[in-house]
Amino acid sequence: MSRAKSTVQRNARRKKILKAAKGYRGRNSKVYRVAKERVEKGLQYAYRDRRVKKRNFRSLWIQRINAGAREQGMTYSQFMAGMKQAGIELDRKVLADLAVCEPDAFKDLVNQAQNALNAST
Repeated sequence: MSRAKSTVQRNARRKKILKAAKGYRGRNSKVYRVAKERVEKGLQYAYRDRRVKKRNFRSLWIQRINAGAREQGMTYSQFMAGMKQAGIELDRKVLADLAVCEPDAFKDLVNQAQNALNAST
């Protein structure tokens, strides 16, 4: 009796890996054994970089807020401390957007933060 080689499942598995490896250079997209390693590594990078992306955006938002605050004569840390004391709870994403797109509204926030800092000292 001949043995079962599970060809349907095996071919489907191979096809899935080779499809995922499309666009890779050389053997990385043609040879199953190599393509499997490359796809696994690519998935590891994707998992890691979903977290790195969040870090990068937070860093960008902080830079934009700092630039906007410095135009008004405050540093980022002073501005954030003043915001906390003033009881204004806006996240960095919104603050960065205000600093870039709505400088007048951001200026008002800086003034409120400045007043809260002055009142506490």
